[in-house]
Amino acid sequence: MAGEKVALVTAGGSGMGAAAARRLAADGFKVGVLSSSGKGEALGKELGGFGVTGSNQSNEDLKRLTDGALERWGRIDVLVNSAGHGPRAQIIEISDEDWHKGIDTYFLNAVRPTRLVTPVMQSQKSGVIINISTAWAFEPSAMFPTSAVARAGLAAYTKIFADTYAPDNIRMNNVLPGWIDSLPATEERRGSVPMKRYGTSEEIAATISFLASDGAAYITGQNIRVDGGITRAL
Repeated sequence: MAGEKVALVTAGGSGMGAAAARRLAADGFKVGVLSSSGKGEALGKELGGFGVTGSNQSNEDLKRLTDGALERWGRIDVLVNSAGHGPRAQIIEISDEDWHKGIDTYFLNAVRPTRLVTPVMQSQKSGVIINISTAWAFEPSAMFPTSAVARAGLAAYTKIFADTYAPDNIRMNNVLPGWIDSLPATEERRGSVPMKRYGTSEEIAATISFLASDGAAYITGQNIRVDGGITRAL
């Protein structure tokens, strides 16, 4: 098993998370996939790794994922934090409960597994954490209020984490997708993109692949927009 690299993907049963798992496996990583639907468990096995059926809002489920990787391969090189969908409503109509749900979905989804993998990566003196965020983290849209607010917080967290753990050769970056083909398509949304098309989950996965690679070894604390230019002037 010497020389094998290991990647974990949360919320990886479908969409961008699943595409990331497939791409990292193609890059030669052993993969572990977490999802609540059971699709991640099947995908992990399909890719020659393993999967866990559980939630990224559960510390216990996340520990099953990290423990599973350590038991099989003894290391964790890459963590990709994907997310589901949080509450949406007009801004002043969002209840306290739904704000908390949004923070669970879009912020703590990254914080929880990061706490688990960081000591492992410190012991290795290497590691990469990549959070799938949103193009609207800095220029928020009323369509996705809990996502925008929580992921603005994730950007701040990422900068603090990157500063703190850079001496241990642990990097953290955010990928900021725009309109991607895992979302429902509308002509209005397509027309708002300078490239006049939706992006693909595979294009997000390719960006994640680069950030996980040695070619990105000097990149940390960054927010990489992959949005067809929709936020270029914002």
